Amino acid sequence: MTKIKGTIIKGIGGFYYVVDAQGVVHECKACGRFRKENIKPLVGDVVEFQSQNNLEYGFVENILPRKNQLLRPEVANIDLLMIVVSASTPHVDFTLCDKLLIQAEKAGIDQLLCINKMETDKKTVAEMQKQYAAYDQIAVSAHERLGMEQFREAVRGKCVCLTGQSAVGKSSIINVLDESLGLQVGGLSKKTARGRHTTRTTELLPISKLDALVFDTPGFSILDVSDIPKEELGWYYKEFEEYGGHCKFASCVHNKEPGCAVKDAVKQGKIDKSRYDRYISLLTN
Repeated sequence: MTKIKGTIIKGIGGFYYVVDAQGVVHECKACGRFRKENIKPLVGDVVEFQSQNNLEYGFVENILPRKNQLLRPEVANIDLLMIVVSASTPHVDFTLCDKLLIQAEKAGIDQLLCINKMETDKKTVAEMQKQYAAYDQIAVSAHERLGMEQFREAVRGKCVCLTGQSAVGKSSIINVLDESLGLQVGGLSKKTARGRHTTRTTELLPISKLDALVFDTPGFSILDVSDIPKEELGWYYKEFEEYGGHCKFASCVHNKEPGCAVKDAVKQGKIDKSRYDRYISLLTN
């Protein structure tokens, strides 16, 4: 069998769908040593695989070194993590946003906050812009086609992972980028006002007009960052960078220590207090 190089674009039920340089998709399974070595292929992985030829499916044999990876969503080789929130419903889960930013910063991945449904609630848009002033943001409306040119430029030429809660409009946004994809769009459950998980598996989609690849990922609301040592947590807050080096103690975690420049910045309104309060909650819980 011939060994070929390709990229995993989807994984379902133990099968991995790998696209080669010619755009042909191959159905594969992971070879047995991955399980023995506790290695899991991820969507976005560049791999070497044996083609199907006359067999029922091929085999992924090697995973090339990853540029980066995330645990949730489970993806690899990302240029930009785009955290999508809704200006209306579902209401913004600020703690989830914080955790996603921490995860991306730790992995060395650029981040962009995208506020969808911008026309529905200007107060929410303003609150996001205030709390996350240290981060790049764009406000769009997939439904009204507002702000989409800026969005297109943000993803052009990149491998971008869209993530966030269910029903914030990730699939709707991707459909605007390329209508031929025709992704299924969900909504909110009337009983719970929570998003339905229309996207059930992570898939890497080509946006040929923009020379881009976009991960469409299932929505979720729980993300654990407890593996990060308490003394390191503040390293992953961009708004702390300017002040952290001026604290009285080099080991300051910006909580109860005297002479903390970060706490002084919060008091002076230079760092958003709500964002800082959530940091303390993550630090102490």
